[in-house]
Amino acid sequence: MAGEVCWGFAWHGELATAMSDSGRAAAGVTGGFLGFIAMSVVAGVLVAAAVTPAMAVSGLAATNAITLFDNLPNYLKIGELAEGSTIYATAADGSLHKLATFYEQNREEIAWEDIPQFAKDAAVSGEDPRFFEHGGVDAQGTLKAAVQLALGRGGGRGGSSITQQYVKNVQVQNAVMNAKTTKEREDAVDAATEPTPDRKLKEIRLAIGVEKNYTKTQILAGYLNIAYFGGTVYGIEAASKYYFGGVSAKDLTLEQVASLLAIVNYPEKFRLDRPDSVKNGAANGYADNKSRRDYILHKMLTYQKIGAEQYAAAIAAPVVPTITPPTTGCEAAGGAGFFCDYVYWSIRTNEAFGATADERVEKLRRGGLDIYTTLDLGLQAAAEAAINENVPSTDSRFDVGATAVTVQPGTGRIVAMAQNKTFSNDPEVLKANGPSWTSVNYNTDIDYGGSSGFQPGSTYKAFTLGEWVNAGHSLRENFDGRRRTFTHFTNSCDGDWSGNFAPRNDDGRIASNAVDATKWSVNSSFVAMASKLDLCKIKELAQSFGVHRADADPLQMFPSDVLGTQEVAPLTMAEAFAGIANGGVTCSPTAIDRIVDRFDKEIAPPARDCTQAVPANVANAMAYAMQQTFAGGGTATASNTGTGVPHIGKTGTTDSAKDTWMIGASAKAATAVWVGNVTGEANLRNLRFDSGQAATARHRIWPRIMKVADDAWGGGAFAEPDASALRVVRAGIPEVVGKAPEDARRILEAAGFGVTDAGQQDSELPAGLVSATSPSGTAPRGATISLYTSNGARIPTPKPTPSG
Repeated sequence: MAGEVCWGFAWHGELATAMSDSGRAAAGVTGGFLGFIAMSVVAGVLVAAAVTPAMAVSGLAATNAITLFDNLPNYLKIGELAEGSTIYATAADGSLHKLATFYEQNREEIAWEDIPQFAKDAAVSGEDPRFFEHGGVDAQGTLKAAVQLALGRGGGRGGSSITQQYVKNVQVQNAVMNAKTTKEREDAVDAATEPTPDRKLKEIRLAIGVEKNYTKTQILAGYLNIAYFGGTVYGIEAASKYYFGGVSAKDLTLEQVASLLAIVNYPEKFRLDRPDSVKNGAANGYADNKSRRDYILHKMLTYQKIGAEQYAAAIAAPVVPTITPPTTGCEAAGGAGFFCDYVYWSIRTNEAFGATADERVEKLRRGGLDIYTTLDLGLQAAAEAAINENVPSTDSRFDVGATAVTVQPGTGRIVAMAQNKTFSNDPEVLKANGPSWTSVNYNTDIDYGGSSGFQPGSTYKAFTLGEWVNAGHSLRENFDGRRRTFTHFTNSCDGDWSGNFAPRNDDGRIASNAVDATKWSVNSSFVAMASKLDLCKIKELAQSFGVHRADADPLQMFPSDVLGTQEVAPLTMAEAFAGIANGGVTCSPTAIDRIVDRFDKEIAPPARDCTQAVPANVANAMAYAMQQTFAGGGTATASNTGTGVPHIGKTGTTDSAKDTWMIGASAKAATAVWVGNVTGEANLRNLRFDSGQAATARHRIWPRIMKVADDAWGGGAFAEPDASALRVVRAGIPEVVGKAPEDARRILEAAGFGVTDAGQQDSELPAGLVSATSPSGTAPRGATISLYTSNGARIPTPKPTPSG
């Protein structure tokens, strides 16, 4: 017998290979013979498998067949099951709110005690009635499967014990979990499921090994958790919720359980989510599934797992599925979809979750992680409402966009992130819904699923303000803030700049110190400040606050960039302003507080990096000047929350009002609001929304969000700046009377003063020479000195003639 088995392997393989196309016509004649030979291949193994594993090893080990069989691997490593990961937000009362689930296999693993007894009985009765008696292999079923395989009638289904099916599913699962590429996964799955005698022998050997190492209850529980139920549904719990309206398996009826176990036998035939199927659709009463269901019910009656009345009631019940697809991906998060997507990208780009982006995504889709985020649901709701009520999702006149993002100073925790669109990254959904839906997160960098950024306009002046103080200048120090042409700027990074730069102002106000320049946001004043600084140092100070281009290109710093022409993400600007509000300590944005794996083991979330961007006295001085924007006449007065909580702030409007910003912070929350053109150049000052002028929508959004933050968290006073930051430095005015105006201007500017031409006056000096300055003697450093020139009209008084 043993010799026949070994010889039969080779002979059958060679004969099958040698069959020519013409020989296939004789298949009906030879099929029976080949079936007999193939059956003999497995027969020796079945003798061993039919009895207990101990008898198989000790009683028949002398035969060649059993020696061959015994040399096959008998240990199966049961790895982790692929299980989806869930992203949570926390409500004010501490309760968890599920934002989204990511999965490759829709599965919820449950314990033995949570699996309904009906499911255990249905599985055993319908699939393997002798499960609790055999040693891993049911001889009758395996022999039947071998015959079917030899006759070319399948072999991939049926005949296997529950333990064998469990072995095959574990091998498939291991292949999925261990493969690093799609090709590796496909090859491994094919090897684990190929309908060949060789694979069947290995499966039998492993099944016997599993029975030695695990209890029957462990095997049956594992089987019901790993079983495939069609589509992406795996395991009894996920199948219950998917096919029967979100109901947990423990709450299913007898007939519902039997319908589910029917699917396991042949998922593509018996699944219930194809209502239009001719053979197994709703119109036919899901006939195929019902037939298999009723077979299982009959088996349960036969083996006395249910009574006659239960059986009669169950088979009389129609099959009525309620398909409830699980929400997967960030589309399920609603208005928080863009925040959810940022969480996804935070994991995808973090090496702690895998060496490659693909490995990190697989960790998210298979790893069974619980991810607890920083999102504050109350503030998020306020941000969504403020945007939705003030900015339309689409506008026929231009490509409208709006965002709001809030970050906690001192932690970098992102507590709100909203946008005037609905999130989806499904191309079909985007196509069906049009421009009101998008996968692009306008709040974030392009590497985090975001856009290429937007020009921040005058909000960027905060960094020139910071370098002004950092370089030793006073907030009250005077300078020439008049509109004029600037021709030279120092830049120690890229080489000094020369040319003609004449910035326009939004109105006629002139600011001659940093406080007024910030309060009124005067372009010429900030460019005047920058002309006394190093552009490279301004850029470096901005970078110390975390500022970078959203498109990942290097940050530049030309004179025009003082006014905010580098494209930056709103989240980046919120991070920077949070740093200013926090005494100069800037924390990188983070969306994740905790991560727990399926074994309740903590996994370190993406690192939170906090650094001292500027000395505290510099940050305090910046905050002092930026508080003035909310005072009377300041550019941020329209955003006052009325809560009494102190705020710093800065507005921004780019050329032709393409982009409008309001960014500000309390000591507890920093919010950046942007309303503008996603693409295009529409002037928001020329447009109105239902809520009011488009250019002022930012001032209808920002205070609504920050009022909620103020009411929830408060916010103390900002630290006062050092006295040196507010000092008024006086300097002696060089004596220039009697000099040519050009020489006088050069001397005064070299001394740090601005110069303006005050016109002519009567003077004894020759016409054209400087006749006086105003003021004279001393003046605040940087003050503008008025030069008067002589018109030569006054006749000198004759000197008296000395007496003899």
